[in-house]
Amino acid sequence: MQQNPIRKVVIVGGGTAGWMTAAPLAQRLGRHCEIVLVESPEIGTIGVGEATLPTIRFYNSALGLDHADFIRKTQATFKLGIEFKDWGHVGNRFFHGFGDFGPALDGIAPHHYWLRLARTFDQMPDLENWSVASRMARENKFAMPTDAQPGVTNAFSFGYQFDAGLYAAYLRDYALARGAKRVEGLITGVDQHPETGFVTSLRLADGRTLDGDLFIDCSGFRGLLIEGTLKAGYEDWSEQLPCNSALAVPCARVEPLTPYTRSTAKGSGWLWRIPLQHRTGNGHVYSNAFTTDDAARQELLDGLDGKALDEPRQLRFVTGKRKNSWVKNVVAIGLSAGFVEPLESTSISLIETAVGKLIELWPDRDCPPGLAAEFNRAIGSRYESIRDFIIMHYKLTKRDDTEFWRYCANMAIPDSLAHQIELFRTTGRVTILDRDGFAEPSFVSMLMGLGIVPERYNPFVDEADMRQVHGHFAGLRDLIGQTVAKMPGHGAYLEKNAKA
Repeated sequence: MQQNPIRKVVIVGGGTAGWMTAAPLAQRLGRHCEIVLVESPEIGTIGVGEATLPTIRFYNSALGLDHADFIRKTQATFKLGIEFKDWGHVGNRFFHGFGDFGPALDGIAPHHYWLRLARTFDQMPDLENWSVASRMARENKFAMPTDAQPGVTNAFSFGYQFDAGLYAAYLRDYALARGAKRVEGLITGVDQHPETGFVTSLRLADGRTLDGDLFIDCSGFRGLLIEGTLKAGYEDWSEQLPCNSALAVPCARVEPLTPYTRSTAKGSGWLWRIPLQHRTGNGHVYSNAFTTDDAARQELLDGLDGKALDEPRQLRFVTGKRKNSWVKNVVAIGLSAGFVEPLESTSISLIETAVGKLIELWPDRDCPPGLAAEFNRAIGSRYESIRDFIIMHYKLTKRDDTEFWRYCANMAIPDSLAHQIELFRTTGRVTILDRDGFAEPSFVSMLMGLGIVPERYNPFVDEADMRQVHGHFAGLRDLIGQTVAKMPGHGAYLEKNAKA
């Protein structure tokens, strides 16, 4: 039994991070611990991160959310992966699908066999043809994975594309129904214990005071508590991730309703396109050291495939993370903990990870330093692995058409990433440094999509009969094609099962 259990948690800031934190805490602690979230209408939320990784499904499932109700309430669509256009070189197109490239053969990943086949047989189709998610996305199809034995009908995964503001409101209702409290007010002061430095209370503009045992900072980029009060420090990664600006604008929905996010590389950054049921989210992530805001705005508007529904919103950021996101009795979650640009839709996943790790390491009122150290180690490792994965997108470019891309091609990268790239380039092996992060098929998709064709493959592949392996690959490709052809269209599936 805890001798000094936490009796009150104060969450600073609403938005996606705040309510994604409040919901599971209210679910687990609502009867024994007071959960209070304070937010001010005077402080807006970012609210442009509308695409997720498949891990969001586990978060929703843990809350017991109704799948169809969640989709309807958040105007969600399904996401099978990301289409990349003009990355690596102008005219390039490839897909990072959620899933693998078929089953391992004799314990060896299928891309090794594909590499051997490509050297033996002329006109070997792209490896992407063995990704069920990629084939589904190419044909704008969707169906739920089956619960049958492993096979083509469940060799893929999916995330969602949704309205982040609606998702936050959905989780707010969930949390409030389970005992969480919402306080509206502007924080003007923070009180600390004179000896320990722990935060003891928050002072609001109207004179009210909010005391608490544990404070969770979801205040966005400003990091009101973690940085403003506790001076945690920040690791700046902008030399290796030079984009520091974004413009976001919604446009009218267009057909067909695609089950994937699109990223299109431009002269000084990239454009995102995220289709929802009621509109399409668009944005331009760029470096203002290599272009102007006006030029970036025009490039964004010129790239829309529907009528703009608002004026573009301007955002500034510095990629990086807090040196420690748990300090004393304050835990930073979301943008207050760090920011890695949304190229692979990792922002919401990082919130999921932080909330899950906090619950796993739940402290008492003393907040033992060992728990904070373990939290900071785990979260720091996750941020760094995502950082490396994103840097890879920029570093492995053959583009030299702009100063921005020349900078990216020549910039220094972390030793950890350099090792991963060189290992794959020379041997076809993928080393995973973060077992809870991106898996081997994701690295294969990106590395080969960006033009890295390994010089070697696993030598045990040569023990196999290549004619038989070729027949296996041909049969599997045909089976994938036949299975996908029978699936309903993405828009038709939503219309029937979860129309908003």
